[in-house]
Amino acid sequence: MARPVVGVICNHYLLNDEYPVHAGGTMNSDAVSAVSGCVPMMIPTDPDYVSVTELLEICDGFLLTGGRPNVHPEEYGEAPTEAHGAFDRARDAIALPLVRACVERGQPFLGICRGFQEVNVAMGGSLYPEIRDLPGRMNHRMPPDGTLEEKFEHRHTVSFTEGGVFHRLMGAQEVMTNTLHGQGIKSCGPGVVVDGIAPDGTPEAIYVDGAPGFTLAVQWHPEYEAAQDPVSRPLFAAFGEATRAWSNGQKLRPAQVA
Repeated sequence: MARPVVGVICNHYLLNDEYPVHAGGTMNSDAVSAVSGCVPMMIPTDPDYVSVTELLEICDGFLLTGGRPNVHPEEYGEAPTEAHGAFDRARDAIALPLVRACVERGQPFLGICRGFQEVNVAMGGSLYPEIRDLPGRMNHRMPPDGTLEEKFEHRHTVSFTEGGVFHRLMGAQEVMTNTLHGQGIKSCGPGVVVDGIAPDGTPEAIYVDGAPGFTLAVQWHPEYEAAQDPVSRPLFAAFGEATRAWSNGQKLRPAQVA
């Protein structure tokens, strides 16, 4: 039996500062294949190449990956500043309506880092351009130096709502995660539920309340060593279960796989 297909949302890069490519980290594909049990299919996230309608028909679920470019602040009614960093308007044009369509249809997605922020913006929420500048917040950005292992090492706890979706899914109310992001949720979009927070109050885990399907998203990077990490593994396993259900004509809400 063929495995379900997960569309892995890619980012635009310049290879060697001159050759344009769409790319995604191999650790995303590894997590989708090895832990979710699905076929990872890289999506060139640009409306010149693909449409949301086509993607919804081709793929069973979607992994909204992290990426250096940020969601453009015009998408939540604010003007861009230097603090907002770089943008990928082509990805905005696909990812944001894709999230809304998946929420409506019950088609599963898992959001990571920028993908977490996309879910909130797509649902009508807003973002802080640089959370480390806020009083009482820690620096959540990737360490500038060190090995890959050091950059992705666990750096803070995330506390989940007692009895909530993530608590049930992880089997623990508090877990340790990595942290590699500069922006964060400012205001939640209608239906977006913050189900996990960092010690400084930064939202770290969300889902869309009332959605008929799997709509989990996290601010950290669970794709790193997903098969070995006790927090990442149940998250990607649950996403895979929801994606297989969709491919078989069923819909699974987060509560049904937790």
